[in-house]
Amino acid sequence: MKLTGSQIRQLRSMCNQLKPTISIGKAGVEAVIGTAEQELEAHELVKCTVQGTSGLDTREAADELARLTNATVVQVIGHKFSIYRETSRKDVEKIKLS
Repeated sequence: MKLTGSQIRQLRSMCNQLKPTISIGKAGVEAVIGTAEQELEAHELVKCTVQGTSGLDTREAADELARLTNATVVQVIGHKFSIYRETSRKDVEKIKLS
């Protein structure tokens, strides 16, 4: 999904209040794909952290996880990044993008 500049700014402001729910460690990105899928379906916007033991650059991990989950990278700061994907669930309140 391609996001506009204003939509990315809106999502970035929402990311400030989130705590990381996914931690990428030694096992790499592949180990957290299932968790990421569940979190994206439940919340649409997910913040992740990359541990120093993973051996991955944060941008590389963000791009890889986004590619594997069909999500969009919203921001990368330090060892944390956020990804967004619209949920297909009907029982979840969707983020209204401007």
